[in-house]
Amino acid sequence: MFRVISLNLNGIRSAVRRGFLDWLRTTRADIACLQEIKAHQSDLETAILMPDGYAGYFHCAEARGYAGVGLYCRKPPDRIVAGFGSREFDPEGRVLRADYGALSIVSVYLPSGSSSEARQQAKFRFMKEFLPYLKRLHRSGREFILAGDWNIAHREIDLKNWRSNQRNSGFLPEERAWLTEVFESAGWVDVFRTLDPRPEQYTWWSNRGQAWAKNVGWRIDYQIATPGIAAKAKRTRIYKDKRFSDHAPLIVDYDVDV
Repeated sequence: MFRVISLNLNGIRSAVRRGFLDWLRTTRADIACLQEIKAHQSDLETAILMPDGYAGYFHCAEARGYAGVGLYCRKPPDRIVAGFGSREFDPEGRVLRADYGALSIVSVYLPSGSSSEARQQAKFRFMKEFLPYLKRLHRSGREFILAGDWNIAHREIDLKNWRSNQRNSGFLPEERAWLTEVFESAGWVDVFRTLDPRPEQYTWWSNRGQAWAKNVGWRIDYQIATPGIAAKAKRTRIYKDKRFSDHAPLIVDYDVDV
């Protein structure tokens, strides 16, 4: 089995202090896709850059303390590709790809639009640029797993209070329609939902109003894959025994040798 974990760390140093690396070593994960690093590589000590058993690769935002993605790989990849060719968004550190033969694993972090209307408009611009990129990947003949924080809950089942959030970033009609296009027109697969159709399966909880304790959450972290590798997904779970950030790790096992 090939195990892929995705987690928005909300600051890699904070997550490590909370025991993330100790936990990762117990998971037997082949790759961990990380989002919201919030650090430059020069800010990180060797134990974080290259933890025991893993090679670390990072695409950090130019701005300190902001965004950034990473990969912890048990087996060094054939190639690492940072960014997706966007003049506006590559400096924010939102896409990092590892190639293994005919399979690629990509750590993805879509912008959040919740802080301001300007950031929501930036999110819409990202989505407009990212969809053609997704279509090119799908046509390439390679298999892809895009794992990360997409900052969109797709359907009503994917957040607790969907009625009151229909005008809020992350559940706007335009965002949901875009994700539907990713799945239906562009041909990608929501791997978690193929394996687990149950309600109340969330990956992010607000720090307000006892959202975690009451499980008032959102499913905004995904592993989205091309159909061939998606069909090899056998098990999935959202790890909630211990918290490393305001997101929970999403784990999927694929029946493939890499």
